Amino acid sequence: MIKEVVSVGLAVDECLRVKKNVLRPEGTDGSGKRICIVTGTHGDELEGQYVCYELNQIIQKQKECLHGAVEIYPALNPLGVDSISRGIPMFDLDMNRIFPGDENGAVAEHVASRIIGDIAGADLCIDIHASNIFLREIPQARVNVNTAQKLLPFAKRLNLDFVWIHAAATVLESTLAHSLNSIGVPTVVVEMGVGMRITEEFCHQLTDGIFCVMKDMGIWSGDAREPKVPIISQDGEVGFVNAEAPGIFVPCVEHWKNVQQGQLIGRILNSLDGTVEQEVRAPIHGMLFTLREYPVVSCGSLIARVLGGDFE
Repeated sequence: MIKEVVSVGLAVDECLRVKKNVLRPEGTDGSGKRICIVTGTHGDELEGQYVCYELNQIIQKQKECLHGAVEIYPALNPLGVDSISRGIPMFDLDMNRIFPGDENGAVAEHVASRIIGDIAGADLCIDIHASNIFLREIPQARVNVNTAQKLLPFAKRLNLDFVWIHAAATVLESTLAHSLNSIGVPTVVVEMGVGMRITEEFCHQLTDGIFCVMKDMGIWSGDAREPKVPIISQDGEVGFVNAEAPGIFVPCVEHWKNVQQGQLIGRILNSLDGTVEQEVRAPIHGMLFTLREYPVVSCGSLIARVLGGDFE
């Protein structure tokens, strides 16, 4: 059942509408367990669109296996998705920096407030993001250390490769996830892939994990694959690599591979005079879980993240 979460009139007889699809067993009043799948907060992050499609397809073909409510929000920022904009066009805002919003505020704040109110009371929310156009990420959950005890059991069952537990200092209080966790809705943030693209393999992997979590919660009685056992890491185990010079970054290693400390990851090239501006090397021994996708860099641009340790 398609429902409208919020609708706001815009110029030239247009309208901003956020919709969701509510899937529940026929004849039920919605009083059972409830999981919300949200994505499209950033208009250039499309991996979640395919996950929403897969969830809809599988559930609708096996309605008899559904024993709770699954609410799918494929585009919290529909204007951004339609215009291929990361933020909310016209308002020049990052939607994931305005939560929990304000019912009586400007358009974007009003929309954010209505979204929070609509998701409130859910037993779990999975907030799906892709990376931006600059970086490629392996399928991972990002959890704040303050909520790790509550969220880690869910994150470990989502069939992801990596769970990154962030320190409290890195929390952005204006995000959807923080706002929902603050009102008692356990919310796990998933990052995977790259902006403006769909990586089917990653999407299938996460879809399998969502069904596993739904089965754990008693919402789903159909088939669910046993999830991967993810690597779990704290902030101190991650090494960051940033550009020391502007130019064109060309990698010489594969994403999600082991690297040794000091190993060459790639080079930053100067197209004007044909020189190598920087040889980019791994800061620590470990696994390369983030790698630059967009070649043009400036000083300080993030090139890679390396998860310290030994991995097969």
